[in-house]
Amino acid sequence: MKQEDKLQRREFVKLAVGSAVVVPFLTTNQALAGGHMPRVDESDPQATALGYKHDSTAVDGSAYANHEASQICSGCNLYQGKEGDEWGPCSIFPGKEVAAAGWCSAFVPKPS
Repeated sequence: MKQEDKLQRREFVKLAVGSAVVVPFLTTNQALAGGHMPRVDESDPQATALGYKHDSTAVDGSAYANHEASQICSGCNLYQGKEGDEWGPCSIFPGKEVAAAGWCSAFVPKPS
């Protein structure tokens, strides 16, 4: 094997390993920066366990007695979306967006 072949192979391996690490990182940051995260599905097991609904008015009041119609995700301390956005990130559902008008049983009002 020639010395030149070894160098090319090493460069290829370095490039392949570097790409495998960097590309997913950049892709994830682009998705987060552009607000293109997937939305929470109401049938997701975690969403179901927390009683999450995209529309707070659709919450079953008999199952969640502590729910009030005025409680919406955008008014929750765990909601990380910008004011005025229809969807935004929530620390309860990492990597996913919730509806600003939604609700789940983990609701914690934002401090006044």
